[in-house]
Amino acid sequence: METRELTVVAGSFVGFQLLFSVASPLFSSVITPGYGRLPSTKLTEWNSRLVSTVHALIVGFFCLYILWFDDAVNADPVWGDPSLVKLNVAITCGYLLYDLVLLAFNWSTMGDSFFVCHHLAALYAYGYVLTRGVLPYFANFRLISELSTPFVNQRWFFEALKYPRSDRLVVLNGVAMAAVFFLVRIAVMPSYWASVFATFGTSAFERLGLGAQVAWITSCIALDVLNTIWMYKITRGCYKVLTGAGGRKAKGGAGAGALSSSDKQNHVNNHTD
Repeated sequence: METRELTVVAGSFVGFQLLFSVASPLFSSVITPGYGRLPSTKLTEWNSRLVSTVHALIVGFFCLYILWFDDAVNADPVWGDPSLVKLNVAITCGYLLYDLVLLAFNWSTMGDSFFVCHHLAALYAYGYVLTRGVLPYFANFRLISELSTPFVNQRWFFEALKYPRSDRLVVLNGVAMAAVFFLVRIAVMPSYWASVFATFGTSAFERLGLGAQVAWITSCIALDVLNTIWMYKITRGCYKVLTGAGGRKAKGGAGAGALSSSDKQNHVNNHTD
């Protein structure tokens, strides 16, 4: 890994930590008085999700820029010039490391084995991008999924502030979350895997070596399985809200998540692929 990428990973880690511990509390207390009334455990997760949203917006739009304008990567998805992709991946790796540390220190309230698997699978695959500069198109493509994260986090913010699930903003955000989650994590699977299969048997694929091939394919399978599980939970919650089943089950709805399938799923996927 080059000095530039190491610097970006370290800077990303420190920057997101400062955003979590300094900037988020200041900003949040200004935009909503409800922030100061939250219990300490929810304050921690609030700050975590605000950081998650900032990260998602940065890498999500950077990802789209690369897909639209980086001709070298689009022309050669396996060995194209990875300069911009490595920057985006380095930002994400710094964020993932920050989040793993945060989860470790707050395991009793925020710990989730799904997230640990998600983060480790992503770091394992992205490590090859940073160290060898391989698979830039595919690594960048996975980051499209981050565009759904702000909606997931906003659902949790509404719940923390005790918005009723029948509130118009909650319902609109919930429907948008389900739609965007499907578009950027599920609907893209066929085209993504078609591009993957198109590389099989080519000289570019053979040059990767067994290690990179296994890291690429296994991590993608793991991430897509997780995304499918999360999509199922979101869809089920969305159906309950739209049909009114959730509102009848939790009379009044105050404090309930807009699209939660259960209260145990409050922390569902606010992280990266």
